[in-house]
Amino acid sequence: MEWLGPLWGYRDQLLGGLWITIQLTVLAGGLSIILAMIAGVGTLSRWRSVSVLCRIYIEFFRGTSLLVQMFWLFFVLPTLGVDLSPMVCGVWSLGLCFGAYGAEIVRSSLLAVPKGQYDAATALNFSRLKALRIVYLPQALLLMVPLFCNLLIELLKATSLVSLITISELTFEAKNLIFLTYDTARILISVLLIYLVLSQIIVVGMRQLERALARGQRA
Repeated sequence: MEWLGPLWGYRDQLLGGLWITIQLTVLAGGLSIILAMIAGVGTLSRWRSVSVLCRIYIEFFRGTSLLVQMFWLFFVLPTLGVDLSPMVCGVWSLGLCFGAYGAEIVRSSLLAVPKGQYDAATALNFSRLKALRIVYLPQALLLMVPLFCNLLIELLKATSLVSLITISELTFEAKNLIFLTYDTARILISVLLIYLVLSQIIVVGMRQLERALARGQRA
């Protein structure tokens, strides 16, 4: 506690930044998973127009800089008459970028389902949507969870970039405290530990989800 003593007076700033970081991670993480599911399944669609559109989305957001995407939403959209708040820009830029990476996880996991499962669904006369919901996705989810865990951890760390569009998240508040106190080492070590704890919470949560899915499959 003595080591943290000089920082205790600034706990409100750090906790405020931590809360913003958690909000960004949850909202952008949820958005990225939704987009990943839609785009990942879409790339395997029989309709060429759908698969091509999903592939364009994936390649564009994987192949361009997240920071430039964020700046485009924050600085360019207002000139086109679309004025978004910094928080909305941060959530959408993170969600769109990591959703594109997640789409490849979804696509590869669906392709990893044994071909016999597809043949069985066809033999049972399941529609493509019903087969996806009942047969393919439940099996593919087990493969997706560890990979999505890594993706969410990377997203958590990428939330530090939103400080460049005026969002007072954890890293932004840490930089402000360094200017106030000049206690660089202590502040940055504290922030590193906070990010480590948050990432371990994600790991534990995703492992619990993986175990639950595995139990459901065995049942």
